[in-house]
Amino acid sequence: MKPIRIFISSVQQEFAEERAALRDYLRGDPLFRRFYDVFLFEDVPAIDRRADEVYLQEIERCDIYVGLFGEEYGNEDEKGYSPTHREFDLATRLEKHRLIFVKGADDGGKALKMQALIKEVGDQVVRRRFVSAAELVAAMYGSLVQYLDEHELIRSAPFDASFCRNATMDDLDEEKIHTFLSRARRARGFPLPEESTTMEVLTHLNLLDKERPSNAAVLLFGRQPQRFLISSEIKCAHFHGVEVTKPIPFYRIYKGTVFDLVDQAVDFVLSKINLAVGTRTQSVQAPVAYEMPPEVIREAIVNAVAHRDYTSNGSVQVMLFADRLEVWNPGTLPPPLTLAKLRKPHGSVPWNPLLAEPLYLTRYIERMGTGTGDMIKRCRDVGLDEPEFALTDGFVVTIRRKPELAFEAVGGITGEVAGEVTGEVTGEVTGEVNGEVTGEVTGEVQRLLKVLVGEMKRTDIQEALALRNENYFREAYLIPALTAGMIEMTIPDKPTSSKQKYRVTEKGHDLLTKQRNGAEDNE
Repeated sequence: MKPIRIFISSVQQEFAEERAALRDYLRGDPLFRRFYDVFLFEDVPAIDRRADEVYLQEIERCDIYVGLFGEEYGNEDEKGYSPTHREFDLATRLEKHRLIFVKGADDGGKALKMQALIKEVGDQVVRRRFVSAAELVAAMYGSLVQYLDEHELIRSAPFDASFCRNATMDDLDEEKIHTFLSRARRARGFPLPEESTTMEVLTHLNLLDKERPSNAAVLLFGRQPQRFLISSEIKCAHFHGVEVTKPIPFYRIYKGTVFDLVDQAVDFVLSKINLAVGTRTQSVQAPVAYEMPPEVIREAIVNAVAHRDYTSNGSVQVMLFADRLEVWNPGTLPPPLTLAKLRKPHGSVPWNPLLAEPLYLTRYIERMGTGTGDMIKRCRDVGLDEPEFALTDGFVVTIRRKPELAFEAVGGITGEVAGEVTGEVTGEVTGEVNGEVTGEVTGEVQRLLKVLVGEMKRTDIQEALALRNENYFREAYLIPALTAGMIEMTIPDKPTSSKQKYRVTEKGHDLLTKQRNGAEDNE
């Protein structure tokens, strides 16, 4: 962003201390030095130009004119005007933002022309008085903060309600908004009809600021949210051991709306943890179970996305280790929540309420503060340790892994080969993918083969694997399986047909048979 240039008036010796104090303060303050660039005549090196030409040219270049009026009127030119008077007139003519500060509690004792100038100025702008340099700095602080706020360079409203800088309504995806509308009507009985306009939906959800999209609107429905909110992405990593090491075997950065981020990150984790597939003795569809309940993984990730601090430069990080899953977000607990209270019934205190509401309406989160309690209960129900919550340099949720529980969940008995859970008498386990493949077949493809029964639609296969993001499923599962010749389309000449289904090929059945025989050999 181009710096906002401030011109501090008066070359009179009367204000040497005050001008230096303002310059030093503005250049040293962490907030103001991000936005402002200060000009003082005293900082100009010796040059072959007239002084009045220099300071009048600087008036033309500046964004803010700061006028300091004191006892003296100043040296007059041939027309009887002082430099301060000419500066003010030029700033007025050029419609610069003017901040006027008058020294002294009253104007008694000031030069008559200065008194006249102060009166002239007072008819145009609000003046502030000061006695000392410290008072001038304090008064300037308030004026410059107000300037930043009025120009929406800093925010006084909550992050999610604030206007997303540089974004317009064209940066929102109407298709995504109407997809949300359809889902919200089915999930929670959202009152707006299907034919509602984009403006009607956004207005109902309080996602507009003076008819401009808020930060929450861009995060929820933006075409490219990270173009405006860079750190809103999710970083996912998978490590073979129990510590962060480089090079990272699997590392992905996901972008998109908050709905996309949650679905992609959850599907990433599900593709890397153990999946058990039982036998089909009870039904045509074999039972499946992940070593960690997908609902627990989803709750941890959606909480990180919904309740993080979006003003931070950090991103949500999802890290899978051999012994645990860690979900980290740049933020902290809002008062009055504490780590202890998270383990008990508590009210919902969202950091970003306007962002959380659409997530609630589509059943990504619950409104009543039951999320952490549900995570604890679900982990207990499948024999996992309770999730761990911690505050370090952010908020961290840790879920401990017990890979063998996936197989037990579908009625099998566990066994070990080289320390890893394998297929057993009543079913099979697809272990975590550590980069190994069977020939050219990834672990994701093997999982797809195990749940594909007869002829199935894409949506049915996704549902069997508990995956929600269509793009991730296509890229990681469906396309590799088709490319490897393990599955085929039932209508190959119409790949986009709404009636399209998929079935395992002879090559795919051969792979499943080899895996089954290998599991039996290991018993």
